[in-house]
Amino acid sequence: MIQTLQQPLLGGVTLECRACGQPGAPKVLLLHGFPEAAFVWDEVMAELAGRAQCLAPNLRGYAGSSAPLEVAAYRARHLVGDVVQLIEGRGAPIDLLVAHDWGGALAWNLAAARPDLLRRLLIINAPHPATFLRELQGSPAQQVASRYMLDLCEPGAEATLAADDFARLWPFLGQGAWLTPALRERYRQVWQLGLTGPLNYYRASPLRPPRSASDPLHALGLPDEVTRVAVPTRVLWGERDHALLPGLLEGLEQWVPNASVRRVPDASHWIVHERPDLVVQEVLAALPG
Repeated sequence: MIQTLQQPLLGGVTLECRACGQPGAPKVLLLHGFPEAAFVWDEVMAELAGRAQCLAPNLRGYAGSSAPLEVAAYRARHLVGDVVQLIEGRGAPIDLLVAHDWGGALAWNLAAARPDLLRRLLIINAPHPATFLRELQGSPAQQVASRYMLDLCEPGAEATLAADDFARLWPFLGQGAWLTPALRERYRQVWQLGLTGPLNYYRASPLRPPRSASDPLHALGLPDEVTRVAVPTRVLWGERDHALLPGLLEGLEQWVPNASVRRVPDASHWIVHERPDLVVQEVLAALPG
């Protein structure tokens, strides 16, 4: 049975979490992306309940978690710091960190900076920051695919997305059969709690498509020493992802030498919903023992 709990952190931040599993079993932490919340892991967690201890937080700014209004509160060091505290509070190291989309961005940074906190990493459709920067700087196709990020950074984007029952937000999820009326209502309930926190992830990030040849992105660099991930890593990638193109996987071994990649040609960015069985399979394959 999945339970909801409140996890207070230092600095006055509280994260609402979903949890289930067996005491003494391998510890798994699952991080969601935009425009989602921890509930997206429910089906996966239910399948793992007999074999793992699972914890899935609503990240800072989402659903029942603390949602500071200032953009600076969503810079990477604060978001990663939340995850560090969660892991340390669960008794580090955890056995596996599973992360999708924005959750993956945090996971890549965490694994590079604090490899002592996790034994293994499973990334699901979330680009490594070095390959994302490379593609944003040099790939016209990825620049076009990422243009939506600029819209999400605009003042008043919250009102634009919320208008007419979130008419401009539903297209982010596509038209997959997985988006049932019941699941649509779960998303609607999360979005009604506020969009400023989720949008501030984009506003606080320097990684967004350039507006011109003089855009500051072109001068940005990420040193290898802060982006190299030595933790054993599995990458699960739905190749029908229209926002994150397969070119983001090219050259990944330069920064993640101990990585294996599983491409899924018939899955999209929403592979967690489309193929929860495959996600469970990958989690079990990544767990020790």
